[in-house]
Amino acid sequence: QVPLVESGGGSVQAGDSVRLSCAGIGSTFRSGSMAWFRQSPTKDKEFVAGLRYSGHTYYADSVKGRFSITRDNVKNTLELQMDSLKGEDSSVYYCAMCPRCILSSLRRAQSYDSWGRGTQVTVSS
Repeated sequence: QVPLVESGGGSVQAGDSVRLSCAGIGSTFRSGSMAWFRQSPTKDKEFVAGLRYSGHTYYADSVKGRFSITRDNVKNTLELQMDSLKGEDSSVYYCAMCPRCILSSLRRAQSYDSWGRGTQVTVSS
C-alpha cells in the first residue's frame, strides 16, 4: 500500500472549476491503474475517472467531457480537472492506486489497495 493524499477540494458555485491533486504516487505507479472515486453519504463509492499506466484514460458517463484525469510527472501527482461543475458532483473525492489491476477491474473500487483520505467538493446551485 502507498499513502496517498488528496488536496484541492472546496466549496464552489455550479459552473465553476476545481482541480484536485493526489500526492504520494512517487515512482510506484509503474503498472496498473490509478483512479478517482467519489462517495456521498447515501451512496457507495462511485468511479469517476481512471488512468492506466499506458496513458489511456476512462471516465464515468456522468463526467465525460467535463472532467480530465492526468498525471503530473514533474510533481509526481495525479490530477483531476473538474469543469462545469454541477450540484450532483458534490461529494468526497478519493484517489486510489492499483499497480496490479487489469483493465477490466479499473472501475471497481474493491480492486484498489491504496487510498487517500479524501477531499470534499461542494457545489452550490
